[in-house]
Amino acid sequence: MGKNYSYLFTLIIASTFFNCSGPTSETDSSNNISDIEKASWLIGSWHNTSPEVSSTEVWEKKNDSTLAGISFAIVGKDTVSYETVSLEKNGAGVYYIPTVKEQNNAQPVKFTLTSSTVNKMVFENPSHDFPTKITYNKITNDSMVAEISGKIEGKEHSEQFPFVRKK
Repeated sequence: MGKNYSYLFTLIIASTFFNCSGPTSETDSSNNISDIEKASWLIGSWHNTSPEVSSTEVWEKKNDSTLAGISFAIVGKDTVSYETVSLEKNGAGVYYIPTVKEQNNAQPVKFTLTSSTVNKMVFENPSHDFPTKITYNKITNDSMVAEISGKIEGKEHSEQFPFVRKK
C-alpha cells in the first residue's frame, strides 16, 4: 500500500508542476503578449477623408520595443498638422511619445500606457494641457478609431478620428 501512496504523491507533484509551469491554452498565453506586440495591428497606412480634411497615420516597426509613426492632416493643399510619434517599451512601461513642431516648444510629450488589450490601447498624461488621454481602438483589421480627450477651459472634450487601412 505504501507504493500506491508514493505513486499518487508523485502524480500530484507532477500535476502541480505542469499546471504551474506556464500557460497551457491559447487564451492564457495571450496575457504574455507584450504591449508592443499587441499594438502591431497599427502597422500600416491609415486614412480618413472628409469634406473638410484628409488625415493620415503611417506606422512601422522599428525594432522589438518600438513602433514609429507619423500623423498629418491636409486641408485643401495645406498641411495643417504634422507630428511624429514613437510608441516604445522602456523599462517596465510603454509610452506614446508625440512630437509636434508647433506645440510644446517642439519637445516630445510622454503619455503612459494605462490600459491595453489586443484591440485597444489607452495612454494618459494628466499633467498635459490637452489632450490628457489618447485612445486607439481597433474595430476590424481594416478600421480603427483614434480618440483624444481631456479638458478644455474646464470642460470635458473629446475628438474621434475614424480611420480605414489603405491597401
